[in-house]
Amino acid sequence: MADQAFYSRYVERRLSEALEDSPVILIQGPRQCGKTTLAQMVCAPRHLTRDEDRLPQRGPSRRSLPAKNRDYTYVSFDDAVARIAAETDPMGFVADLPERVILDEVQRVPALFATLKMEVDRRRVPGRFVLTGSTNVLRVPTIQDSLAGRLEVVRLHPLAQGEIAGQRPPVENVRQSLGFLDALFGKGFKLRRTERLGKEVCERIVAGGYPAALVRPPGRRRANWYRNYLDAQTQRDVRDLARISTLEALPRLLALAAAQTAQLLNVSDLAAPFQLSRPTIQDYVALLERVFLLERLPPWHSNRLSRLVKTPKLHVGDTGLACALLGVDAAALAADRTLLGQLLETFVFQELTRQASWHEEAFTFFHYRDRDKVEVDIVIERGTQAVAGIEVKAGATVTQADLRGLRKLKAATGRRFAGGVVVYDGETCVSYGDRLYAVPLRLLWETP
Repeated sequence: MADQAFYSRYVERRLSEALEDSPVILIQGPRQCGKTTLAQMVCAPRHLTRDEDRLPQRGPSRRSLPAKNRDYTYVSFDDAVARIAAETDPMGFVADLPERVILDEVQRVPALFATLKMEVDRRRVPGRFVLTGSTNVLRVPTIQDSLAGRLEVVRLHPLAQGEIAGQRPPVENVRQSLGFLDALFGKGFKLRRTERLGKEVCERIVAGGYPAALVRPPGRRRANWYRNYLDAQTQRDVRDLARISTLEALPRLLALAAAQTAQLLNVSDLAAPFQLSRPTIQDYVALLERVFLLERLPPWHSNRLSRLVKTPKLHVGDTGLACALLGVDAAALAADRTLLGQLLETFVFQELTRQASWHEEAFTFFHYRDRDKVEVDIVIERGTQAVAGIEVKAGATVTQADLRGLRKLKAATGRRFAGGVVVYDGETCVSYGDRLYAVPLRLLWETP
């Protein structure tokens, strides 16, 4: 398999834990981000490869389940025969399933969810069904209600930088801190020096995080993969979600969104090149969100502050896809400082959400902006008790002006303020007092 690559995924531990007590586990994320590989590595390695040496030796993948529980049957609903059988007789299809089963791309058979509920209620066995889904099926109220209390969701993103580098999961290495988020909400960041990423910043942004894209050489071959991926998405998953007569508008809309990534969502600007209404464009944006190609970052609110902007920010789901849509390589990105700033912000946002997906704590992400144009690129809440802010800067220096938004956030949150960081492409990790720091970009995934 030329496009197959095996990476140790940090979220494996969460999947293994869910298998111990949840009857249904849904691994949810965009196509080609590694959902099937993860499910097979943990539950059905015999379906993955006969060459055991190709399985990753690092991380928990080789010991996630006892051998007796690693023999799940694998069924893919991309297979038309299996899909038609499940659609025609969902009750009979589920009744004939073996003891433990992986149902891949389950969003293609929505009628199956009600039947799965009945089967779980009849016989509740932990780890009975492992589902994968390339669309956010939980946005469909009937599906969400049918498996309430029976389903645990494991969110899988494209690869984080530590996963690409083959680093051990942070919790496994007692000699290093637990990671950037732990330092941010914990004891803070220690004074240290490190090397700048320099031109490597643009290379990482353009590469993105899809495993199948990363096995291709940088440049035209990798960009072609991303463009073909987008075509497949619009022709299959989006068409399954809604009967859209103007599918050709979706790649153009996504390219416009890529040019506006990390900016406030402006539906009028997105609608301008099309002979389509604003409500139609809003519906299209929602569809692209459901297949994880776009993400809205909601505004953060506080009763202590007035004049807050209540418009969400728009982020493309992966910077590699964004660069392919915009036709920029690493050299072109380095020459366009405005676009670099936008894509770097999206890159940092993606990296943090990917790290949050395997963390023990629950994190919620926002942005902050007021009508005086004071802003914080990323605001993170840990539960209801702590708030932190991240400002992203493409340059190699940090000034007091870069801390303005973080100081305003600190004043608004009081004792809830855990810390504020300017992430920049510099060499020195340093404290500015009041739990405010400048942190080199590479320390997002290396030891803080």
